[in-house]
Amino acid sequence: MKNNLHVFLGATVADAAARPLHWVYNQKKLLSYIKGKKDFTFLKKNKSPFYNIKTGKVSGYNEIGQVMFKTLLEDHRNIEERFKKNITKSFGPGSIYWKNLNLRSKYKKVKDWRGIIKGPWIHQNIIETIQNIKIKKKLTGGDKVNESDGYCAALPYFLFGYDLNEIKKIISIVTVSKISLKYALAKFHLIDLALKGAKNPINEFSKKFKKNSYFKSVVEDIKKVKRHKSSSHPKVVKKLGMACSYPGTFNSSIHSIINSTNYKSAILRTIKAGGCNCSRVNFIGAYFAALKGVNTIPKSWIRKTIPAKKILDQK
Repeated sequence: MKNNLHVFLGATVADAAARPLHWVYNQKKLLSYIKGKKDFTFLKKNKSPFYNIKTGKVSGYNEIGQVMFKTLLEDHRNIEERFKKNITKSFGPGSIYWKNLNLRSKYKKVKDWRGIIKGPWIHQNIIETIQNIKIKKKLTGGDKVNESDGYCAALPYFLFGYDLNEIKKIISIVTVSKISLKYALAKFHLIDLALKGAKNPINEFSKKFKKNSYFKSVVEDIKKVKRHKSSSHPKVVKKLGMACSYPGTFNSSIHSIINSTNYKSAILRTIKAGGCNCSRVNFIGAYFAALKGVNTIPKSWIRKTIPAKKILDQK
């Protein structure tokens, strides 16, 4: 596929595959949902305790990438400004995401509310971004959380051939967290190494940046994860991080990658561990697609992924 868009396809399909089990933090409950199933992707019945969208659609993580993809397909001029406009249009006032945010605020006042939002869930970084765009802040990204939205937003942009300095600007539209920027850039370096034919991008990254002060903590994290290589993935994820935040979401992703031989096994392993599986598979799916090519993504999964067609149309 042109512009290496099979990598974005890998992220998109993985997100849609994991989505019905997004944010299930009780690992015992999760095991009961997938009991007896060899393939527990694209569950017809939503099991996320927070929100419910049609199976085949993607979470808010991948959706921000879809907004960037749309922005790039429209034109390559004024990308940053048009991306901001498209974020506001897709997630801001008047959108289903914003409507559901208002519902969440209303439900917070109800004691012991345990309902599920019908429709998509807007993330903290995107809420802050929309507010900062509105007040014309120079750096519009959110700073309250250290999560994957910046990476997800910049993935299609990276694949269209923009260099890493330009990618920093795109990440900063969505998050200005220093931790989020660092781990997003580490992901892009790993994907870049995979696309360039490295047999083991994780080892190559560690070797390349072992004396680099900026990536020192990332290299240390990879070493730490490798020490737990032989341990059970769900147990390690519980220890390293089930939630959406860095460095946990990065470290848990690395553990899945080093224990998997292909795209399918890595995605299934990640879903089975629970928690914020969507943030992790957006990286893992992209990584394996970069490493092994488009044919590593199961065709039956691609057919079940609603946004996949638009990506495939760019052949």
